[in-house]
Amino acid sequence: MHSISVVIPAYNEAPNVGKAVESAVAAVEKITPDYEIIVVDDGSRDGTPDVLKGLLPRFPKLRTVRNQPNRGYGGALRRGFEEATKELILFAPADNQFDFEESPRLLALIDQGADIASGHRAERNDPLIRRLNAVGWNTTIRLLFGFLSHDIDCGFKVFKRSILERVPLYSTGAMIDTELLAGAKARAFVIKDTPVTHLPRTAGKPTGANLRVILRAFRDLFRFRLRLNAELAQEKRQHGA
Repeated sequence: MHSISVVIPAYNEAPNVGKAVESAVAAVEKITPDYEIIVVDDGSRDGTPDVLKGLLPRFPKLRTVRNQPNRGYGGALRRGFEEATKELILFAPADNQFDFEESPRLLALIDQGADIASGHRAERNDPLIRRLNAVGWNTTIRLLFGFLSHDIDCGFKVFKRSILERVPLYSTGAMIDTELLAGAKARAFVIKDTPVTHLPRTAGKPTGANLRVILRAFRDLFRFRLRLNAELAQEKRQHGA
């Protein structure tokens, strides 16, 4: 039986975060009694903190932590990973565009030998500009790192927490998924993916299409390629010693 830490990053998601927590609890309770829900409030400026405070009495396995100031999507995930205590880490954003009831699809890949199981959005319910950005991003990543996943930045994944002992994560932005997958692949961890449902956002405002966020992600991507090379070279020297 698995033990699972569910990490949910949330930034200005007051209309969504309550449903996200309820959905996560309902889905994971069907899988295992050994779980925790960790919501990372990434410096929200709306009513997200108040919503989370109201949820705590209802859900004893819910923990909330707050980044102040805001650390970005990658920073929120890293904070959640640091707080996680269970064997597996399952993560999805608080925008309710993924269905936690599909978590068994990801866990099945772990049972089949994967170290990381990633969803991929067969039908992506995002604005055209975000889908176009994704094509360019995925193409660039495959040129730099080879094939990692059909949908590298799908925000619905599960992985073995022990991977973090070997794969350092530094990104505070959209490149966090690439760091995780490329770093894991370079160290011979097994990555598998499976189609998942991607639902339209019904409340709140996405931030991923922000031009500043996109440009920073591409800048960080090339820096990461250099850093990964240096990390692998150092690990090889240490192993040789």
